[in-house]
Amino acid sequence: MEYKNLDKALAYQDLVKLDKVSLKNNLTVKRIRDYQAPAGAGLTYSYAAMPVNKEIIDKLQELCDEQELVEKYVALLSGEMMNPGEKRLVLHQLTRGNCTGSKVYADDEEKDEFYRQQLERIKDFSGRVRSGKIKSSAGKKFDTVCQIGIGGSDLGPRALYLALKGWATGEGKKQLRAEFISNVDPDDAASVLKTVNPETTLFVLVSKSGTTLETLTNQLLVTQTLKGIDMSKQLVAVTSKTSPLAKSDDVLDAFYIDDYIGGRYSSTSAVGGVILSLALGYDTFEALLKGAHEADNNALNGDIRENSAMMDAAIGVYLRNVLGMQQTAILPYSQALCRFPAHLQQLDMESNGKHVNRFGERVGYKTGPVIFGESGTNGQHSFYQLLHQGTDIIPMQFIGFKENQYGVDTEVEGSTSQAKLNANLAAQIVAFALGKDDENPNKEFDGERCSSLLYADRLTPEVLGALLSHFENKVMFQGFLWNLNSFDQEGVQLGKVLAKKVLKGCEGDEVLKAYADILL
Repeated sequence: MEYKNLDKALAYQDLVKLDKVSLKNNLTVKRIRDYQAPAGAGLTYSYAAMPVNKEIIDKLQELCDEQELVEKYVALLSGEMMNPGEKRLVLHQLTRGNCTGSKVYADDEEKDEFYRQQLERIKDFSGRVRSGKIKSSAGKKFDTVCQIGIGGSDLGPRALYLALKGWATGEGKKQLRAEFISNVDPDDAASVLKTVNPETTLFVLVSKSGTTLETLTNQLLVTQTLKGIDMSKQLVAVTSKTSPLAKSDDVLDAFYIDDYIGGRYSSTSAVGGVILSLALGYDTFEALLKGAHEADNNALNGDIRENSAMMDAAIGVYLRNVLGMQQTAILPYSQALCRFPAHLQQLDMESNGKHVNRFGERVGYKTGPVIFGESGTNGQHSFYQLLHQGTDIIPMQFIGFKENQYGVDTEVEGSTSQAKLNANLAAQIVAFALGKDDENPNKEFDGERCSSLLYADRLTPEVLGALLSHFENKVMFQGFLWNLNSFDQEGVQLGKVLAKKVLKGCEGDEVLKAYADILL
């Protein structure tokens, strides 16, 4: 395989010369029907409202072939070292199933078997907690589970839990309430602890190294606040085999992750598996893994028109590097996905917010965009004004479902709430694309505002898994196109180093001390 910068690709050099596409002149019923790609588990990706046509898509196919996206994906799945910055394998797809049949070995073990063993342990443990066989130090059944983690140990699992809570209620599934403590701001932990019963709450401490300062600080705050509770019977760890937590007498049990799964990619490992299985049942987590695995397999398709993640990635690069668009808005028309944009923000910006390629050389082109978002229709009453009539064109990724989760709805003026929600979604896509002429400039909409749509009948665990995988694989493919290492995150380290320096008195750094004196 060859690794080369985007601007060295011949197909990219041809791509920038192609005529631009007008949505006003091209958005037709036939296009809406044809410009779709399967995303797995009943999820579909529609790109009819994106500024591409057959000529551009054909050239994007050439670009993906030239940059060997599928070949690099297969290499990643097969256990080649694809994180050169940290000299590590990248194995998060393996946590939800083997896509190639290749055996992957690391740390003197077969990793597929290692991840399966952890799933079996999670299944057994969560089943015993939910059935009441494992009780608290007060001899009571657990009714709440609280995860203590930060970054990828919080954003992904929290987003997935909130996404499935309504589905579980609608299906009549037994649930444990889930809470999350992430911010080292003591108010975060204090606000959560005021709402839980210490005698019926199981805590999940997530730290790969077992030494994450923010997480261990929150653990100590919890322990000191919940006096009289034997935390060794109410605390489990998700950590590495070699961390201090792995064999600690201070935890009830420990479930293992390894160095080959980055935090933002860890939701389908024990990081997400423990709390989701405890709160919603292991079968729910297993269904999520099934959907993610189906989407992972779909991403192996070399035909861009049949590979939603590759199409999404390639169009995103076209928008960023040819059309010069700097942001992307994630707009789920589902309240269940209210925290999904925050997770995708970390996933995308931490992965591809890089100015050097995989060899450590500066690139001469733009890479990852700014990601932000809010659930609809709330966002319509917040920042859509700028999206419609602002001076920048911001691409949008809508997500929608025909049915709600709880099964609760009402009809007003001839239509249900769900119908009104999806009517707004359809209307926004068309309004952004086609705009509106008006003699009053204040009421004129230019249109040509591009968007995509990921849609399914209902947000189920399988669909959620496919949705998660779609974005993870999109980010991966964009990293391959830009020739980046999407799997390290050196950008988060400098601030941590300086924070430790502040806590040691700034060690002679006068500028650092000047700010510290203001705040400490």
